[in-house]
Amino acid sequence: QVQLVESGGGLVQAGDSLKLSCTASGRAASRYAVGWFRQAPGKERDFVAGITWGYGSTYYADSVKGRFSISRDNTKNMVYLQMNSLSPEDTAVYYCAAAKEEFSSAQDLRSRPGYWGQGTQVTVSS
Repeated sequence: QVQLVESGGGLVQAGDSLKLSCTASGRAASRYAVGWFRQAPGKERDFVAGITWGYGSTYYADSVKGRFSISRDNTKNMVYLQMNSLSPEDTAVYYCAAAKEEFSSAQDLRSRPGYWGQGTQVTVSS
């Protein structure tokens, strides 16, 4: 079991930056791929970024490549999403997620998320 709690959302203007944080707790949380999804009003929840268990590789949705950066600090059981050059299209509820299985890749997270945080709202005004 992995428990996830997000923080850092808010209201920003287009072009601004924002950093989201996620605290992961539970037995062997560092063994899971973790990442971020987002859901805009009236739309499905979409994958944003993921990072493989341990200090592995990262994986991004095309829509955020070059603007967003994901990282993790396993000593603190923290996952971060640095978001730069934000646009109104990035407005959504952002969810921290962990893969369903241990020792998973970020691609596994995208297809089989197993654990979710409660979400944090990010609103980008034009």
